[in-house]
Amino acid sequence: MSTIFTKIVQGEIPSYKLAEDDRFYAFLDINPLAKGHALVIPKQETDYLFDLPPALLGDLFQFAQRVAEAIRRSVPCKRIGVVVLGLEVPHAHIHLVPLNGESDVDFRKPKLKLLPEEMTALAGKISSAYQLNVKREA
Repeated sequence: MSTIFTKIVQGEIPSYKLAEDDRFYAFLDINPLAKGHALVIPKQETDYLFDLPPALLGDLFQFAQRVAEAIRRSVPCKRIGVVVLGLEVPHAHIHLVPLNGESDVDFRKPKLKLLPEEMTALAGKISSAYQLNVKREA
């Protein structure tokens, strides 16, 4: 049975897409800790992040690095935090969370409630920044 993340990649469930290539997908978390909180996943359905083949794991983090840079350019913050929990969805994923302090990555605190229009605008801004990063690298 497909995970919710696989269904997102396949377009069966809508998402606020930030970036995508043939192996990876990044989208805004719909229950964010901070504006710009994103999830980065491999399209390959693998439950545990560290079960990914080493080369794919390395490439996933390089993809996440480009997404994190796009978030940093789009959302006022000091840093982008990286969190790997992997318990809530059985599909490898990385949380990228804009940070201004350590408490910003407390998953027990209440999540933000952003309007769909805010999520769409934020996703568009981050996606545009991502595309600029990709063009600079080319």
